[in-house]
Amino acid sequence: MSRFLRASVLLLTLASCGAGNFSAPRRLDDACAIVQERPQYLRAMEAAERRWGVPVHVQMAAIYQESKFIGNARTPHTFALGVIPMGRQSTAYGFSQALNGTWEEYQRSAGSRRAKRDDIRDATDFMGWYMDESARKLGISRSDAGSQYLAYHEGRTGFANQSYLSKPWLVEVAAKVSARAELYRSQLQYCR
Repeated sequence: MSRFLRASVLLLTLASCGAGNFSAPRRLDDACAIVQERPQYLRAMEAAERRWGVPVHVQMAAIYQESKFIGNARTPHTFALGVIPMGRQSTAYGFSQALNGTWEEYQRSAGSRRAKRDDIRDATDFMGWYMDESARKLGISRSDAGSQYLAYHEGRTGFANQSYLSKPWLVEVAAKVSARAELYRSQLQYCR
């Protein structure tokens, strides 16, 4: 094998090691299947639960709603005149769909400057931090997936002002998050 070919194979092998696995687990309606396929997800969520007190099933339901467990999820593009790309709808990115400003606040107050939104450990820690802050500032139970999701989506000020009441679709989504959290909770009891 030529020296060039060996160097090329080595370079391609090393380059492929750096790429993250951002695809979703195959069976998103089965918490046991998710943690069996991606055990690092469970370890990350358990660490966030220990640090912030937010149960694994609440984190899982919120991540499902935000990104369907796709690590590099982004909001859709907006278009002018239906064809000219104008950028994304927001700066939301990663497992938790954290906005730039909120992520930077997390990095300053609780996380590492090197924390990344497409890293499941950092994303679950961020989510735990945010929900813990919502529990402390708004009195929302860390186990109340629906209310935590409303505060997560609308921001704490929006939740306190009950801005979600003018968005029936969002109240419906929060109810689905709550139901999914309960589904995941019951499934996790049997697969651990």
